Amino acid sequence: MVSVTGGEPLVLTIAGARALPSGPFESGHRSLQSGVRAWVEQQTHHPVGYVEQLYTFADRDRTEAAARVISISYLGLTRQARPGGDAAASWQSWYRYFPWEDHRAGAPAAVERLIAPALRDWAGSAPSLGGRRERRQRAGVNFGLDGHAWNEELVLQRYELLYEVGVVAEATRGSDRTCAAPAPGEPMLHDHRRILATGIARLRAKIKYRPVVFELMPPSFTLLQLQQSVEALAGQRMHKQNFRRLIEQQELVEETGRIATETGGRPAKLFRFRRAVQQERAFAGTKLPVTRGP
Repeated sequence: MVSVTGGEPLVLTIAGARALPSGPFESGHRSLQSGVRAWVEQQTHHPVGYVEQLYTFADRDRTEAAARVISISYLGLTRQARPGGDAAASWQSWYRYFPWEDHRAGAPAAVERLIAPALRDWAGSAPSLGGRRERRQRAGVNFGLDGHAWNEELVLQRYELLYEVGVVAEATRGSDRTCAAPAPGEPMLHDHRRILATGIARLRAKIKYRPVVFELMPPSFTLLQLQQSVEALAGQRMHKQNFRRLIEQQELVEETGRIATETGGRPAKLFRFRRAVQQERAFAGTKLPVTRGP
C-alpha cells in the first residue's frame, strides 16, 4: 500500500516497520485480490482502494522457512489514514529503505561516499578484463556513474546489484558473510525490501503513461501539490512550467472554483481530476511529465 502525504512517498508496514502486510490465501477468500484486501484490512485496519497484481516471487531462498514459499504481490494506492491492528502497523517513507533513490535534492551523498566505492571494488575483483568491464558498465548504468544518466525506473536492478555485491543486510542472512561496507537503508524481513523495490519501480514507470497518481491525491489540490506528489514518487525534481503545460495540454484537471489559503504564500487555485479523462484514456494512456528540472 502506497500513499503520498506532505510530498513524501509512504508505504504501509507492519512488524515494527520491518515487513509489508501479508498472509496466506485461504479457502474463504473469493479471489487472490479479495485475500489481499482481507489481510491488509485485518492487519492494519486500513481500507484498500486501487489494487493491481505486481509480481510472483518464488525464489528458493526468499524466506527463512524450510518449505518453499511462493508469494503473489500486489501494488495498492490509497490516501493515508491512521492504521491500526495488532501488528504495529505504520506508514513509513519508502526512502527509509531506499535512501539512494531520492534525488530530489541531487544525488545522495551516500552514493558517492559508500555505494560507488563498493561497486568499483566489486567491479575490480572480476577475474577477467571483460568481466571487469561488464561490471563497471552495469554499475554505471544502474547508479548513474561514470557519465551514465540516472534512470529512476531501475529501482529493482539497483537493489539486486547491491544484494549481489553483498552490501545490504539481506544478502548475509543465513551465512557467515558480513557487510564490510553496508549500504544505507533499513533492511526488512524475508525479501520484503525486494518486493517493495519492485513496487516502486512499477509505480515510477506507470505514472508516465497512466494518471494513477490521482488515486493518491485528495479530492481537491493545487498544481504545486500535484507536482510535489509526482516528484516524491519519481525521486527527482521537475520543471514547473513544463509540468503545468503538459497537465493543461492533456486536460487532466479542472478548476474547482475555490482557492487554497493555507499554502503559506499567495492563495492558489484548487483543482480536481477530471474523471472523464481517466475513463477516456484508461487504455490509451496518459503521460505525466516526469522530467528532470533545470
